[in-house]
Amino acid sequence: MLKVEMIENGTVIDHIKAGKGKKVLDLLGIGEEYDHLVALVMNVYSKKKGKKDIVKIAGIYVKDDLANKVALVSPNATINIIKDSKVEVKHKVQLPEILEKIAKCPNPNCMTNEKNAGDFYTKFEKRHDDKYKCIFCERLFPAHELV
Repeated sequence: MLKVEMIENGTVIDHIKAGKGKKVLDLLGIGEEYDHLVALVMNVYSKKKGKKDIVKIAGIYVKDDLANKVALVSPNATINIIKDSKVEVKHKVQLPEILEKIAKCPNPNCMTNEKNAGDFYTKFEKRHDDKYKCIFCERLFPAHELV
């Protein structure tokens, strides 16, 4: 049996879609230079999901704006805030209604992707079926294409 060290203070992200744990760490900006405990467990057996990934990050508490990024990759993930080795807050991530400055528009012809886009930033509005509409090029994209 695999045993991963407990964390005293930090965040556990559970129920990540199998194989997406590394992408979650990338979205959160957690890389080789992060000097606290980070655990990525991939393809763990789950009664409900079959397989899932789990990420444990000591030393930071994932706030809602970062949780929104996780929802783009794995909309069924849960965020567990750990304080003094106990779960203090647990909530399921939710796709935000507005994505601003978080994602890149997949449309290569969108004005936000031009060399001289300068002052433009990306902004997407959530539509039906968890798709997002770019406010500049007005194209619809599934959430997972935005990361």
